Amino acid sequence: MARYRDLFEYSPWAAERALRRRRFDNVYRGLMQVVYDASPEDQVALIRAHPELAGNAAIDRTLTEASAAEQASAVLDRLGESQFKRFHALNQAYRHRFGFSFVLCVLLHDKAGSLTALEQRLEASRSAEITTAIAEIGKIVHLRLEALPCAWPNSNAPSPATCNAWTRAAMPGCNRACIRPGTSTT
Repeated sequence: MARYRDLFEYSPWAAERALRRRRFDNVYRGLMQVVYDASPEDQVALIRAHPELAGNAAIDRTLTEASAAEQASAVLDRLGESQFKRFHALNQAYRHRFGFSFVLCVLLHDKAGSLTALEQRLEASRSAEITTAIAEIGKIVHLRLEALPCAWPNSNAPSPATCNAWTRAAMPGCNRACIRPGTSTT
């Protein structure tokens, strides 16, 4: 269980609920189904748990290890003063309009793409933004799952270097974070 707690930013409840269900053939789909089935309040709380891009948590160095690495991949940790001010102004406008932080899977974007997405999504409705933010969280979780080593609970587990190819042959759809329903995840 511990290996999945941090997939969702400061929201271990999602992984805990999914693992209690134990009725999924794919870890990623099982995790995300919990999010889709969650109350609107829980969904917004999940979105609010995500830090702003190039925001105060980045400045204060209080980002989670995963978020810090993800933001660094889009070079958001090395903004010039004018870029930082632009992100800050847009983050504030977004939070004021929607009541939560802008969420984007920055591993799939560069600095310019992140800024453009933030500008464009400011025009959306709140309900559309909740849907989009949940979809972006899904992308983040998927990539974080892909980065985990294999979780086969036996001595025949493949090495992390061969896990992806092995699990695709042995468990289609496993997404490398390959646990079987009903097995231990710790």
